[in-house]
Amino acid sequence: MDGSRRNFIKNSSIATGAIIIGGNTAIKASTALNKPTNSIPKWKGFNLLDFFSPDPNNARPQTEEEHLKWMADWGFDFVRIPMAYPSYVKFDRDQDITIKRVRKFDRKATDRVENLVYLAHKYGLHASLNLHRAPGFCVNAGFNEPYNLWKDEQAMDDFCHHWKFWAKRFKNISRDKISFDLLNEPCLREDMNDQHSKRSAIPGDLYRNMALRASEVIRKQNPDHLVVADGNNVGRDVIPEITDLDIAQSCRGYNPAIISHYKAPWVYKDSSNLPEPKWPGQVGDQYLSRAMLEDAYAPWIDLVKQGVGVHCGECGCWNKTPHDVFLAWFGDVLDILGSNGIGFALWEFKGTFGILDSGREDVEYEDWYGHQLDRKLLTLLQQQM
Repeated sequence: MDGSRRNFIKNSSIATGAIIIGGNTAIKASTALNKPTNSIPKWKGFNLLDFFSPDPNNARPQTEEEHLKWMADWGFDFVRIPMAYPSYVKFDRDQDITIKRVRKFDRKATDRVENLVYLAHKYGLHASLNLHRAPGFCVNAGFNEPYNLWKDEQAMDDFCHHWKFWAKRFKNISRDKISFDLLNEPCLREDMNDQHSKRSAIPGDLYRNMALRASEVIRKQNPDHLVVADGNNVGRDVIPEITDLDIAQSCRGYNPAIISHYKAPWVYKDSSNLPEPKWPGQVGDQYLSRAMLEDAYAPWIDLVKQGVGVHCGECGCWNKTPHDVFLAWFGDVLDILGSNGIGFALWEFKGTFGILDSGREDVEYEDWYGHQLDRKLLTLLQQQM
């Protein structure tokens, strides 16, 4: 039997089965068949923070091979690796970095990044490299940059140089195994050194210039490399200015912040008077519900319909939100994304946002090889498999 005939019979059987089921079930089956198809896989996994800190002396505990094995055994297939570029360059760490040192790669450090990527591949996990701190920009404070990515040509040149380095390093790796996530949560900040300074969206032409130039140097190493751009305005907004560039886009699963970042000191200067989070329910001056999430993700779902790949590169909840509220809210987030073919990466695997050792005070943890496993959160994530 030829392939077209086989597919015709298979599809006809599915349609007939849906009709036989009848009523609401048939309608649901028909709706599922009409869902838009994401042009990139529905990858599901975690952010790994091995290279997140600009100072390797203050780095998080390194990801161990058994962690990657657990991820694979649990059914996950994706890791995102947010990197601070100072973690893999050589400079005097008793002083601020200078422009002359930005391109001085520390090969021992870059080897460690490469080793983590290949270790992820060993367990069938797609690895997405991300510049969380790039030359001249980071959404977070805590490090003094020598220039501004959005204003200084040298910063943009150095940014592209870093991506040339990583694209060349992995030039022979297929797009089903690796992707290049250009810049974490782009935005404009009034004060680069103030964590709480006001942030706003990057003008579309500036964002396009960044994405175009970086993607060109990446694809010069391998024309098939998969490039990803985080949403504008701290990851919140679709980037219409780049939909013609064959670049996937990455949204966030942190809306609303009163749920995802309840009492987080890097978000709230004073959290003493925050209203108690509920889901759904009235919280302060707003009513929080699934409907507000559906409105927030509608532009991203429309992007999928346009043929642009979409993934949720970060999502989750800090450990001060009541666990039952977190799970109720996060279940809606994952369902909206997943039902539209959009995968996710939890921030993080092990730590205050993670499924291991999160330090929540209202969770009955399961002992997992010496770690504290949040089984309820793991089960919720696995429901998207």
